[in-house]
Amino acid sequence: MTGRSILKLSDLTQQLQLAIASAFGAAKFWIIADVSNHTFKTDTNFHYFDLVEKDALSSRIVAKVAAKAWGNAAIHIKNFERLTGQMFKDGINVLIQVSVQYHVTYGLQINLLDIDTNFTLGKFEQERTATLVKLVVDNPFFIQKHGGEFITKNKLLQLNPVIQRVAVISSETSAGYQDFQHTLIHNIHKYSFYIDPYFSKVQGELNAGELVSKLIDIFESRIAYDAIVIIRGGGAQSDFLIFDNYELSRAVAKFPIPIITGIGHQKNETIVDLMAHTSTKTPTKAAELIIAHNKSFEESLVQYQQLIVIKTQQLFAARYRSLEKLKSSILNETLTLVQRNQRSLSSLSGLFVNQPKMMLQQEKKNIGHLINNIKAFNRQLLRNRSLNLAQFQTIVNLMSPQNIMKKGFAILELDGKIISTADLITPGKELKVIMTNTKIMTTVTSKDIENGY
Repeated sequence: MTGRSILKLSDLTQQLQLAIASAFGAAKFWIIADVSNHTFKTDTNFHYFDLVEKDALSSRIVAKVAAKAWGNAAIHIKNFERLTGQMFKDGINVLIQVSVQYHVTYGLQINLLDIDTNFTLGKFEQERTATLVKLVVDNPFFIQKHGGEFITKNKLLQLNPVIQRVAVISSETSAGYQDFQHTLIHNIHKYSFYIDPYFSKVQGELNAGELVSKLIDIFESRIAYDAIVIIRGGGAQSDFLIFDNYELSRAVAKFPIPIITGIGHQKNETIVDLMAHTSTKTPTKAAELIIAHNKSFEESLVQYQQLIVIKTQQLFAARYRSLEKLKSSILNETLTLVQRNQRSLSSLSGLFVNQPKMMLQQEKKNIGHLINNIKAFNRQLLRNRSLNLAQFQTIVNLMSPQNIMKKGFAILELDGKIISTADLITPGKELKVIMTNTKIMTTVTSKDIENGY
């Protein structure tokens, strides 16, 4: 071991500590990094985490160092969470002020001194702005921007006069869904609603595809929904990033059923809010909007009813006055006509009295003539019918079988049946020949075809 310089580990770490303290001292640095492996000790108010830098193309980690925050730095982190709505957790990209420290036991560490809130807010806004621009540029047929307002296919849809059947996209355990359902069902106007839930995760950017799938399920159900409501409760700003997703926002913008949002945020609108037909701040507000919509329709019906009653009363009063005038006019005209034509009426009344008597006498004469004609006609008709019957009887007698057989004709029977043709007669057959007063049984010995008698 002669000639070697040997140190204890503590000696080396002390030299490192002195070297790093000499090189960095009280220097402070602003750095951009991702947070990883974050833990928070509530009893000591200490944050422990790693700061990581990744390659933009491969996402490979190119730098990593342990970091911590406590005291004033922990207060800065709490203010950051309050102002941005973004929890200080794994995966976020931050701009922080740090100092470099080397501890002989714990090694190299970065101490967080401050955190830039505006950097994170600006990053959110940049991503949001880029998504909005992409939506307008890529989908001009159903998303346009006029002034500061976005016009979408969904916004241009007309709400049905009454919203009654509703599809709801929400988390199954969401308190916001329970608030929405309770407000809608227990409304003071006793309106009836039919609510079909389509449960889904409603936070985490990676779950945006599940929300799109629920919209597809609603469309493919072919149920005639009056509206779709997308709801979730409150949360941190980062919890709402799912509603800034491009594919979800695009699906909402072109959906053929009006979409109402009640996403639970109290500050900025999400992109889904901007694409939807109507946006509200909370699930309860979404339910109140639907109730108010139906109440407006009911009030319009009541107004129409009142207007019809008023118009009917006005029309009746006007017509009643016209009828009264017409009645008076008719009475006056009638009296005038009666007075002018009193003599004519007297002559006419006498005619009405005498005319029926004359008409009755004439009709009696006509009836007497008719009776005599009927009697004479009946006698002549009977004589004619008697002559006709005698003629028919003579014809029937001449055509009777007895008279015909007396002229030399006979009746043939084959197998007990009278035949009129020789088709069934064959040699060897027995025939019965029936003549006047005589029946002859004979056997056929031969059969020849004759063209005459």
